Amino acid sequence: MYRNHHIGVIVPAYNEEGHVGDVIREMPEFVDRIYAVDDRSTDGTWAEVLDAAETGAGEHSSSGLRTMLTDGGRIANRGSVHERVGQVVPVRHHENRGAGGSIKTGYLLALVDGVDITVTVDGDEQMDLGQMTRLLDPIVEGRVQYAKGNRLLRTKPNRVMPTWRLFGNAVLTVLTSIASGYWGIMDPQNGYTAISREALETIEVEDLYEYYGYTNDVLTKLNVHNIRVGDVTMKPIYGDEKSSIVYTEYIPKVSGMLLRNFVWRLQKTNRGWFVHPLALSYIVGGIASGLAAAIGVRSLYAHVSRKKGSTERFASSLTLFAVGCLCILFGTVFDIHCNEEKVVRIHD
Repeated sequence: MYRNHHIGVIVPAYNEEGHVGDVIREMPEFVDRIYAVDDRSTDGTWAEVLDAAETGAGEHSSSGLRTMLTDGGRIANRGSVHERVGQVVPVRHHENRGAGGSIKTGYLLALVDGVDITVTVDGDEQMDLGQMTRLLDPIVEGRVQYAKGNRLLRTKPNRVMPTWRLFGNAVLTVLTSIASGYWGIMDPQNGYTAISREALETIEVEDLYEYYGYTNDVLTKLNVHNIRVGDVTMKPIYGDEKSSIVYTEYIPKVSGMLLRNFVWRLQKTNRGWFVHPLALSYIVGGIASGLAAAIGVRSLYAHVSRKKGSTERFASSLTLFAVGCLCILFGTVFDIHCNEEKVVRIHD
């Protein structure tokens, strides 16, 4: 227990042999539950989870939590819940569900147990467990209901974060800001997070995205429910772990999810969203910019073919494009203003 709050930690693991055991054994003593979710690994991850539970978990558990329901109704269809060992609840999926799927399973179990704050920690040892209290404190103190790590505000983050990953992170930060409405948030795909039980109960856990990008999806759902989010600076750690992300799949899947989330958020947060100034600005701007691009391309083709009137049409497309951009800019400024109080920045 931490400051009179029961703490649960979800440790998703897929082929994390050599890492996940240390994460479980080094968990802070104040943690009441550790949901170690093996996403149907093909290496020795499951055996390592069980061994770590036996050798490192001890018998610590909190009597204040409800008795674990081994099937949890919805959970039985997702995986097998092993008998709890101390504070460790080992879970093995029936099939590979993706990183978000493991987090979803852990969230469902935390809701069953009645955990006050649920933390997510990757099973690859990239997260400093000693900094967990920095995520918990703003929630315990009532400043936010969701806290996430931010690796981009550290001094010269490129010294520890690979350049290609830093660039991709920056791009996803912009896209997620647009989709979620949390414009002050950086490093949105950081998996080191903490959420209060009240916030977890509001975001329709069963509808969470199960692929990589689940953290970005969570942010959108939190915004719709007006949840205040804490952006906590964290130092990234990189060792010999290997990413299992296939970027030819990752980019189109996550981009599509963010686009759907953006439209869904506008529908949910703006009554009469198709005539609301915020949504209308985005819609008109998007249509105008797209139409201008189409006219511009056609005009260029006509110019190459030496057809009359192509220059005038191209000039008109530029004007229309400028109008579209201004509409999008207005919508963005309005969006930022409406959501600026939902983000709390927590620095060192």
